[in-house]
Amino acid sequence: MIARKLWIKGSLIALVAIVPAVAENAPAIGNTPGDVERGEELYQLCAQCHGESGLGNLEFEAPAIAGLEEWYVESQLMKFRQGLRGMHAQDLAGLRMRPMAKSLVHEGDVAAVAAFVATLPAIRPAPVNVGGDAEKGKAYYAVCTTCHGPQAAGMRKQQAPSLKNASDWYLLAQLKKFKAGIRGTDPRDTASLLMRPMAMTLLDEQAMRDVIAYIIALPE
Repeated sequence: MIARKLWIKGSLIALVAIVPAVAENAPAIGNTPGDVERGEELYQLCAQCHGESGLGNLEFEAPAIAGLEEWYVESQLMKFRQGLRGMHAQDLAGLRMRPMAKSLVHEGDVAAVAAFVATLPAIRPAPVNVGGDAEKGKAYYAVCTTCHGPQAAGMRKQQAPSLKNASDWYLLAQLKKFKAGIRGTDPRDTASLLMRPMAMTLLDEQAMRDVIAYIIALPE
């Protein structure tokens, strides 16, 4: 157990140093009226699962994306396109998402969709999970503040998105995937490599539910 904790700590130090460098070298993302208009057209395909307003659909395992940071939407679409996400046989939602991202074939399509999604009004989804203890979750969340911030608003420098308006069921699903190695094992994806040991600090599903309860209890 001690060796495992030391390994996680050492891995985190190395990755925290790497991720900001990756973020600083990331391409600048534009957000012109033309991008948004084109993105709205392209988004019609996305709306079939994520909804016209981007509020998600649990039935399709499509999370709420309305108001997500433009840089984050673009980065995730590119990861799906490049095979950094949506490649694991047990990631059914990711496997469905990858061809959607690959359908954005023209230069600027990914940036345009990201620009449009960022303009959608963010609305905190109604909680679906039950049984989480926000007070216990507060202690678990302490380690998350390094990247996601004390109010879960995210930090681009750390490639960490805002969690404030995320679907609670989606957060639980992703923590499970990171912990099981379904996500966060591709060496090219430094941000996800950092998330996996974070998820591994949560010993069971109850701990995951607790930290999620804390996150969704944070003020908007």
